[in-house]
Amino acid sequence: MGNRTLYISDLDGTLLSPEPAVTEKTAEIINGLTAKGMNFTFATARSIYSAIPITAALDINVPCILMNGVSIYDIKNECYIKNEFIEPADSAAVLSAFARNGVQCFMYRIDNGILTCYYSELTSKVMRSFAEVRKNNYKKPFVQCRLEDHADEYTVYFTTTGPYEELYPVKEEVGKIAGVDHAFYLDVYNNSWYLEVFSHRASKSNGLAFLRERYGFDEIAAFGDNLNDLPMFAQADLKIAVGNAREEVKEAADIIIGTNSEDGVANWLKSQMT
Repeated sequence: MGNRTLYISDLDGTLLSPEPAVTEKTAEIINGLTAKGMNFTFATARSIYSAIPITAALDINVPCILMNGVSIYDIKNECYIKNEFIEPADSAAVLSAFARNGVQCFMYRIDNGILTCYYSELTSKVMRSFAEVRKNNYKKPFVQCRLEDHADEYTVYFTTTGPYEELYPVKEEVGKIAGVDHAFYLDVYNNSWYLEVFSHRASKSNGLAFLRERYGFDEIAAFGDNLNDLPMFAQADLKIAVGNAREEVKEAADIIIGTNSEDGVANWLKSQMT
């Protein structure tokens, strides 16, 4: 692959070790390759508050895709390049779907370049843990309020976590709202299910198409492990699954490499570039 190739990796379960962290070996290999001209970035379900600190050891030289395609963010210049907002009427419908099923959620807005998380109640141990980690470790701003009062044109994202049987009915209702799309998957770390809701224009696939067009990449090689990486695979020219990936992801891949516990992504890149 030539110099106008973009290498883009999912984070959790793919580029990050099981801890999760960027290992010294992964950082050394990737930074050595970007210093020689490799174009490298990541696509993740994480927001700016956890994605940026956890990848701080890496020289990311292309804007990254955050929150499953909701935002394109330029790490070097510390600014959002693009955000996909949810129409207020669609946000109201999403909140109704959660309320009808008795499920609480977190709602995100990006106003004046600042991402803020809103919630009404933290009803479960998993949600309290989710909030505490992000407040304490990532200094994410949290606001307790009535969500309906803040679901305006700056709303970008809804998320919640819990048991499959509790979230599935919400997922089914949200799936019928034309203006939004969703991701529903099992978290690789805490064995809880996550439901994420975002604009129908937001996806890792659309984010990748934007990067390709904006920055003139001829080819894209994408690394993934979970179901929310399949849209990214759909846009990529070369689809690469780590050895620990879900079977559906392996079946969609062109290549299967080492696992995330053995620096699979970095080792494969090194083997291609040297």
